Amino acid sequence: MDVEPFGPGSMHWETAGEYRNLLVAGSALVLQTMHPAVGAAVAQHSTYKSDPWGRLNRTLESVQTWVYGGEAGPAEGRRLREIHRTIRGVDERGRPYHALNAEAWAWVHLTLFERFVALNRHFGTPLTGAEQRRLYVESRQLGRMLRVPERELPADLDDYWRYFDRMVAERLEPHPTALDVLSVMRGTPAPPGLPAPLRRLWTPVGAGAGEFNHFVTVGTLPPAVRDKLGLRWTIRDERRLRRVGQAVAALTPRLPERLRYMPIAYRARRAARAAA
Repeated sequence: MDVEPFGPGSMHWETAGEYRNLLVAGSALVLQTMHPAVGAAVAQHSTYKSDPWGRLNRTLESVQTWVYGGEAGPAEGRRLREIHRTIRGVDERGRPYHALNAEAWAWVHLTLFERFVALNRHFGTPLTGAEQRRLYVESRQLGRMLRVPERELPADLDDYWRYFDRMVAERLEPHPTALDVLSVMRGTPAPPGLPAPLRRLWTPVGAGAGEFNHFVTVGTLPPAVRDKLGLRWTIRDERRLRRVGQAVAALTPRLPERLRYMPIAYRARRAARAAA
């Protein structure tokens, strides 16, 4: 399957490499692990608890390669399919699962579109209908790069939102892994390689970062998902999140490119300009 790589001019190229995407990374994992097959696979095969920083770095590198890696993007999609081929088992309720189950594989990918829309709604400028349609066309392109079966990709934007609402209502569950992800993020461990003197200072920093991450994660989840997980969210919380969002939206466009974009994205954008 030949898939055209992303490049300058695409919406993904402009925004997928921004550091602000980290604000919805936790909620994306929560949404994904609410699917029973994904939740079971992550619980039994992921290192999100034993090596959270390593897992985050590997995930970010993979995602950045899809968008900014040129011909390496489709190759990364093939690599991901291959390493997930052997991930299978039986979940805590006796249900068999496989990481490459078509519905589950598609769900992991398709949550990213909804999270990107949510990112811009909470921490930027809400996407117009035309921008959402354009972004979803690119999302289908990315789905093909990740070898998501065509039958699992909603045909257009309207089909996508019907699909997303149906998945939330009928397929997602308050899976133990999703709840564990929310719990784990409250206690952010010290990054590997942090000097010993700074490690002693990390405890309050990690606790504060973890609480903020948990707050943003819960606040940006769709209300129906919060209800399904039994998460409390108040009007006061919503006002606080709105203030955070306004600050991020105001600051992001003013940052120098090297501080706004993650390293792979920054280098690719510079190289593209130099080549042009």
